[in-house]
Order: sequence, then structure tokens, then C-alpha cells
Amino acid sequence: MEAAARSKGCCAILTLAMKPAPTSTSPDTVSSAERDDTADIMNMQQLIQLRWFAAFGQVATIFIVHYGFGIHLPLQPMLAVLGCLLLFNLTSLLYWRTHRDVSNGELFIALLVDVGTLTAQLYLSGGVSNPFTFLYLLQVTLGAVLLRTWATWTMVAITAACFAGLAVFAQPLPLPMAHDLGLYSPYVEGMLVCFALNAILLVIFITRIERNLRQRDARLASLRQRAAEEEHIVRMGLLASGAAHELGTPLATLAVILGDWKRMPTFTSDPELLQEVGEMQAQVKRCKSIVSGILLSAGETRGEAPAKTSICTFLDELVREWRATRSATALVYDNQLVQDLPMVSDSTIQQMVCNVLDNAFEASPRLVRLEASCDEEILTLRVTDAGPGFPPAMLEHVGKPYQSTKGRAGSGLGLFLVVNVARTLGGTVSASNPAVGGAEVRIRLPLSSIVLQGGAAYVH
Repeated sequence: MEAAARSKGCCAILTLAMKPAPTSTSPDTVSSAERDDTADIMNMQQLIQLRWFAAFGQVATIFIVHYGFGIHLPLQPMLAVLGCLLLFNLTSLLYWRTHRDVSNGELFIALLVDVGTLTAQLYLSGGVSNPFTFLYLLQVTLGAVLLRTWATWTMVAITAACFAGLAVFAQPLPLPMAHDLGLYSPYVEGMLVCFALNAILLVIFITRIERNLRQRDARLASLRQRAAEEEHIVRMGLLASGAAHELGTPLATLAVILGDWKRMPTFTSDPELLQEVGEMQAQVKRCKSIVSGILLSAGETRGEAPAKTSICTFLDELVREWRATRSATALVYDNQLVQDLPMVSDSTIQQMVCNVLDNAFEASPRLVRLEASCDEEILTLRVTDAGPGFPPAMLEHVGKPYQSTKGRAGSGLGLFLVVNVARTLGGTVSASNPAVGGAEVRIRLPLSSIVLQGGAAYVH
């Protein structure tokens, strides 16, 4: 009886794969812009931070050179260029707080603005004779990391053209090279400061940008893994639906034969045989109900239509039906819901919860606890038992298929299916071993995906 119930739970959950999953996303259908959204917006924010550092560094350098070294610089034009850079950076900061879609072209333009302001400052302060011309390498390096190939080579060409233009049109600073003075040469000191700035900024920001890119790659790997898991569920769902079609006819035949047996004198005169026939009829009826549930979940027209109910009524009936086929005293039910919201009685959610209860009952036949609570528009179902708990290896891979302690071929799909059902509804499933012992599975479902709102069902 218990095995049949577990089979019903797994099969009904399997057929959820036959329904469209609105939250499912295959990496093959995601555009490259969507894939890079998070990484690109974080990289854009890194450029904004770098621009603040650059502005501060320019102010410090201008005043040190002008007043400290006594080298005359056109302060007013240089500060005007710096003011334009600060205005652009402030505008970028405000803009990218509300916009999250960053394209390759926008990153390219942001770097071009930096190259343009650097070129203007260098033109006003000596052109190629300014040791800070090597800051062009910082822009090229950032472009190589952030931009696509064509944009990177375009950046190389633009910076080279700017360097050449400075050599032709800019007036050199009255700054003696004096290479023979070593570190006492102002030009060598400027080169040293430029080198240090390049090295420090590259280490800081390239490290951050690489971290953003690694996070993006990890997210894409997770999407690929999820797509593979959902394809696995679809295949199992197709198998379950086909098996349900094939089982319909033999089950109907068995029901007719058992009905005839129950009326035969041989059985009516023997109460023990009559009781066994009645039990067989009940099990055949249960199998037919399982088949109808599979076909209904798969989108077939058979089966009873879902009925309007409430969350508390739905959970009360679920507990009553579960207790009817298992030990009635094993399950402790604690309903902590303050508000009883309307919903549609959905067999997939019912079988998802029953599957978790069955696993807990198998690990702890004497005590299984189900708690229902609601917090911040989230319905939380907490199932605990007094068994040995989850092995550490399973806790590290919750929701992965074929993770089981039963040691049977094909086992380990129960929690995998539960996780995918919850994920399809926009929820989550977590597993842990409480400090007091046993195991705990926590199902969290958003109320918006299961309750009735304005007369419309939001069960996906």
C-alpha cells in the first residue's frame, strides 16, 4: 500500500514536466546581452569607480606639478575638462542605478570618453612629452577585458591615433628629460608615478572584473545544468504519460472482473474472500486514480476537474488522505497559518508534499512532522522526521538526481522531482539536519503562484 502511494507521488510529479514551465530558461534561448547583464552592469560600475579615482588623481597631479614643481599648466582649461569628466561620471552613476541592460557599445562609449578626456588633458599638458601618456595602456587593457574583439582593436587604433596626434599637434612641456639624473629627473619621477598608477589600478580593477566574469560563467553553467535536468524530467514525464495510457485498459478489465467476483456465490459465502476482493477493488480503484491523475497533469481530458478550495482545507485533506494509507499516528500536523486563502486543489502540489512525507516516513516510521506557516507572501511547508538524517554528501547536492541512501537502482529521484516542481512554481526546496537529530525538508512556495486572485487561478 505504501509502495503504491509512493509510486503515485513520483508519477504525478513526473507529469508536471508535460506542462509549460514559465520559469524555465534554456541557455540556448537566452541572448548574449541577457546572459551578460549582471556582469556588464557590475563592470560598468567598476568603470564609474575608476573614473572617480582618475578625477582625484588628475586634481592632485595638476596642482602638484603646477605649484610643487613650478611647471606652468593651463589650469582653467584642464579643470574645465575635469569638470566635464565629473559631470559625465555623475550622469552615468544616476543612469545605471535604474538601467540594468548594458551593451557592448555602451561599454565602448564609456571607455572612449575616458580616452577622450585623457587626450585632452595630455594635449594641454605637453602631449607625448608628458610621462602620463602611458595611461593609454590602461584603457587598452580594460578594453581587452570588457569589450568584444572588434571593439578592442578599434580601441587600440583610436589610442594609437591619439598618441600620434599629440606628437604632431601638442606643445611639449618645458620639462628637461635629464635621464642621467635617475630618480631625480622630473620626467623619470612622472614615469614612475604613471607606472605605479597603471599597476595598482590594473590589479584592483582587473581582479574585480575577472570576478564578475567568473560569476557570469557560473550562472551560465547553472542554467545549462538546469536545462539538462528539465530535459530529463520531460523524458520521464513522457514515459509516465505513455505508461498511463497503456495501463488504462487492463485496470478497467480488472475492475469488471473483481465486480463480477464480488457477486459470485463462492465469494459471497466466504467473508474472508469477500474482504480480500473488496481490498483488491480498492487498490484497483487507487491505481485508476493514479492513472487519471497522470493523464490530467499531462494535459489530457480525463480525470476530474480541479476544484476551488482553500490552503487550510487543501492541507487538511492532504493529511487525511495520507494518514488513510499509512500509520495514522505517525504524522504530527501543525497548521500555523493565520489567514486561509482560496486556491485550486492541484494534484501536483499534493503529490509533491506526499512524496516528501513518504520519504520521511520511510526513514522514521514512528514520527513525521508537517508544519505549515506563512511569512512575507511565502507559504512554508516544513517536514521533519526522527531518522538518521541526510548524509553530508547529499546535503551538498540537494535536488540532484540519483542521490539516495536506499542503494536501489533508479532510486534518488524523489527529492529531485520535488525540487523541480517547486522551482516551476517559483519556489525553493532546502534540506538540512537539525541539531536535535533527524532530517528536515523545507518547501517554500510564493502565494502568488498558488492562490486565487480576482477569481483567477495562479497555479502554474
